Amino acid sequence: MLIEQKRKLATLMSLILLAIATLIFGYQVADAEAAMEIKPSQAPLDLEKLKNPKGVTTADTIDLAKLTVPSLWWAKENSENKLLDNWIAYPATPGEPSRVDLIVNQQIWTLLDYLERYEFVNRVGSDARNYGYNLRVFNYQQEFLGSYTCNFAVEKSACDINMNNQNQLGMPRSS
Repeated sequence: MLIEQKRKLATLMSLILLAIATLIFGYQVADAEAAMEIKPSQAPLDLEKLKNPKGVTTADTIDLAKLTVPSLWWAKENSENKLLDNWIAYPATPGEPSRVDLIVNQQIWTLLDYLERYEFVNRVGSDARNYGYNLRVFNYQQEFLGSYTCNFAVEKSACDINMNNQNQLGMPRSS
């Protein structure tokens, strides 16, 4: 009888461990699936919005009555060597979350190594995330340079940084 009780207890312990492992693995899969859904917007950069900012916010848009959201002026003023030149903030639309498209000074951008670029995208992307915006980085030639994209639909808003893989890890620049 003691042997039978030990077998039942061992079976029960195995089932409990299996249930715990299933729960942990299930959460990891859910987190991985949420992270896989994080993709930057595929909408093209619309530089014409800088001249005619109807429906968007730019670095030149000022609302005298209230704080303009997202407020990236401080990031612009603090950007190294005037790296951040302008931005276009788009409100959310059906099927497209709110986003900010940064336009950086290409000459300054090329002077930065990969880690400095990553740090810039992470810092300004965190600011944008605090306002509920995703972030993409471009130059005036409309080349994609990086993004900071969050899935705001999940409780802990999982985010991902995507960098254009040119010149990673301080590789020598080609002329």
